[in-house]
Amino acid sequence: MYFEKEKAKKSIKHIRSVALCIIAVVFTAVYVLRLGDLQILNYEIYNTKATASNSQKVKVRAARGEILDRYGRPIAINRDGYDIVLDKSYLPENKDINTTIVTLLDLLKKNSTTWRDELPMTNSEPYEFDTSKFTQTDVDSMISKLGLNHYATADNCLAEMIERYELEKYKGTNLFRTLLGIRYTMDHEDFSVSYPYTFSEDIPENIRSVLKESSDSLKGVTINVVPVREYVENEVAPHIIGTVGPIYAEDWEDYKAKGYALDARVGKSGVELAFEEYLKGTDGVNRIVKNDDGSIETIVEKEAIPGNTVMLSIDLDLQKTAQKGLQQVIMDINKTSPTANAGAIVAVNVHTGDILASATYPSYTMEEYEKDYDKLLDNSAKPLFNRAFDGTYQPGSTFKPAIGSIGLTLDKITKDETISCSGIYEYGGMKFGCMGVHGSETVVEALSISCNSFFYELGNRLGITNMNTYCRRLGLGVKTGVEIGESSGVLSGPEYAAEINQPWYGGDTIQSAIGQLYNLFTPLQLATYTATIANGGTRYKTRLLNQVKSYDLSHTVKDSTPEVAAQTELSKDALDTVKRGMLSAALDGTAASVFGDYSIEVGGKTGTAQNLGDDHGVFISFAPYSDPEIAVAIVVEHGLHGYTCAPAVKAIYDSYFFSKVRTASVTQVDTLK
Repeated sequence: MYFEKEKAKKSIKHIRSVALCIIAVVFTAVYVLRLGDLQILNYEIYNTKATASNSQKVKVRAARGEILDRYGRPIAINRDGYDIVLDKSYLPENKDINTTIVTLLDLLKKNSTTWRDELPMTNSEPYEFDTSKFTQTDVDSMISKLGLNHYATADNCLAEMIERYELEKYKGTNLFRTLLGIRYTMDHEDFSVSYPYTFSEDIPENIRSVLKESSDSLKGVTINVVPVREYVENEVAPHIIGTVGPIYAEDWEDYKAKGYALDARVGKSGVELAFEEYLKGTDGVNRIVKNDDGSIETIVEKEAIPGNTVMLSIDLDLQKTAQKGLQQVIMDINKTSPTANAGAIVAVNVHTGDILASATYPSYTMEEYEKDYDKLLDNSAKPLFNRAFDGTYQPGSTFKPAIGSIGLTLDKITKDETISCSGIYEYGGMKFGCMGVHGSETVVEALSISCNSFFYELGNRLGITNMNTYCRRLGLGVKTGVEIGESSGVLSGPEYAAEINQPWYGGDTIQSAIGQLYNLFTPLQLATYTATIANGGTRYKTRLLNQVKSYDLSHTVKDSTPEVAAQTELSKDALDTVKRGMLSAALDGTAASVFGDYSIEVGGKTGTAQNLGDDHGVFISFAPYSDPEIAVAIVVEHGLHGYTCAPAVKAIYDSYFFSKVRTASVTQVDTLK
């Protein structure tokens, strides 16, 4: 019996040992399999999960494409700037976040540096919705962001923000409204671990140095290197170049759909807006990893791709000449006509439609726009108004080359036929005056001395329908196609008269034929029309974009092929005859005082546009006469006469044909191709 018991005990021990061995083997197998799963089969997955808790993704802002002139000279470029960024991963929670912000504010105030505040509420008590600087959309967005009913009041919003941002202790202090604005802006931009917040942009070097020294006490405050837009010569063509800025609330959904980040800087006007699709870069992504030993490692997950380089049609030297010449001629005229204080001038390539220069006076600088926008907006002289593209003026006698070419094409007159001018033209019992008694004259002579009577008669023979059909082909009363905003102007006729509830009489055609009545054109349209006559009747779409290249200029994204907008179907003989009349006007006619002895033959036409107060001065021209390359149009408000404006055009021709600086630039352009 004893031996049987001992044998049973040994059997049980053996079973237990075997069981323990099996369990050990199973656990070991599971461990080995799990280890294999972690380190071999799914290493990438588990490594990513492990790393995620000690890392974060950081957006790398892509450089915006640069803007150059047609010869590769810089207009808008990028430089390294430094932004203060708040990183939520390392920031304390609400109360201490406010303390950190107060510390930053103290530093920025001492150095006159600004911070971002997009709260649509007034800056002083009582805090109300501010619809003078913000839109109703901004207010509605704030109410929605705060989770309130759409009918919430400003007080409701204020109470919610005080509680949400823990600002109770700051009420009644100078910091309250500032903190309110900053915390709301952070909230509005979805400030989180994934979306760091840009607190202040393009800070000066001295603040950057102080922040570096204070890095231990300002946890979560970092300095990021970012591309900053810089305008090389900020007075050059501001109406054309335009501006960049933040995405507005009402536009966010559209930009979001295109892949933009909420804090992106986008084109707001001018070229910056028109060519946004080319200038926009693609942001990159870096992963910042905190290793076990405390070291920080940056891993590039996605390279930032800069935007493309936009090469404009503008000739930088010609642009400067146009701006200076326009200002000078207005100042000179102002000595005689004190009301002459504004105008515009445009130069285009007659064979491509390229806008070589476009100046508006008065103007502004990019710096003034940034710092004193409200003053510019309130200025009665309207410096923000682009008179070259949006200003509309009666063309006066500069309209006569159009009527002459149409009349010759339709055989309403021949180049040798004469019409007699007695100083008065009678039609339907009405009398229309001329500026002199010119006797019998051909179309060439009538253009040279700008005889009204001749074109009264020719307009009567043509009729308004024929006149306007061809004028539209010439680019008058229609948009030119330029990529930024422009006015379509007005072509005088029964259609427009009906729009303004006015009758149309036969005598209206007579007045319209000399560029009066309802005719209103932009300086850009006048330059385009002149170029069309000069090149033989092909109207090109006017453009500011010459070509687009990659950021490093290594390859072409969009070429410089011009686009035909219309064929006028005006006969070659008609246009040649009209051009001879314009040559005569410059050599010994109404513009002879400026171009009579000029070294290059110029075709031109002066105009005096009727206006309330002193007449506007208008002048159109092209050069060289024998092989036209460039056409220029100028309008000076209250400039009295066309010939008084012509010196500014002469300055452009001097720069275009004789400037050594420009010649050197032209020879260098091949290096960019």
